[in-house]
Amino acid sequence: MMDPTQQKALNALESFILLSSSASSPRAAADLVKQATSAPNTYVFAELLQTKNIAALKTGHPEYASSYTLLEIFAWGTWADYSSTPNLPSLSDAQAHKLRQLSLLSLSASPTALTYTHLLTALSLSSTRALENLVISTIYAGLLVAKLDTRSQRVDVSSISPLRDLRPAKVPELISTLDTWNGRCVSVLDDLEHHIKEVRQKALERRKREQRDEAAVEKLLGQALKDKGKAGEKRMAQDPVGGREAVMGEGIDGMDLDEKAGPGRPRGAKRGGGAFKNAAKRMMG
Repeated sequence: MMDPTQQKALNALESFILLSSSASSPRAAADLVKQATSAPNTYVFAELLQTKNIAALKTGHPEYASSYTLLEIFAWGTWADYSSTPNLPSLSDAQAHKLRQLSLLSLSASPTALTYTHLLTALSLSSTRALENLVISTIYAGLLVAKLDTRSQRVDVSSISPLRDLRPAKVPELISTLDTWNGRCVSVLDDLEHHIKEVRQKALERRKREQRDEAAVEKLLGQALKDKGKAGEKRMAQDPVGGREAVMGEGIDGMDLDEKAGPGRPRGAKRGGGAFKNAAKRMMG
């Protein structure tokens, strides 16, 4: 999604792009450059540079070639570029103010600290008040987000709008930078993919070990129960009477105890105990 300030600037430039088709004479094209660089909200100029009649100023008309150079400075240059380039058209107050605003954007993108001293020199301003007014107007125009630190005499910039065009000579450098960045991203992704595969493989191996351990435990439990059953059968075979008594004793001991004492039977007596005693008496009688 395009930045709103950038979209607004492109919309403001659109009328000048349309007018360029009718600016067939060099003077008309040069006048159009002055109008575009003076108009409010026009902060991008690359599209205007590419139009036929404006581009013709660069090589076809030496007298007006300086207007094309001036438009290039507004597109991607700074106040320092304007000051160091001879034979350029003089600037109106509106043009000078706009070029300083655009220069402030470029300076904000550099790693150099934006001290008042540095900005006063770079923008050829004569006073601190003039600098602060410029910064405030740039903020209100939506070109950057910043705060004035009057105590420390510096400008703290949080963000800038993407309004500066790229110098043609910078394109190969930008492509190289992007290629380097892309290579690093690919390398990082490859490393991440390799790490993910290792983690998944270790998780799979751990799960297999857990399954083997669970199977071994179940096998041991089953074997223990089987051995216990065989031992009981062997004891019965060796001592049938003792075995039966053990079984009978286990049956009697396993009976539930009465919860309440009844007539002739104390609390806690085993149910069914009287039946066994009566049967024993009859056998003895």
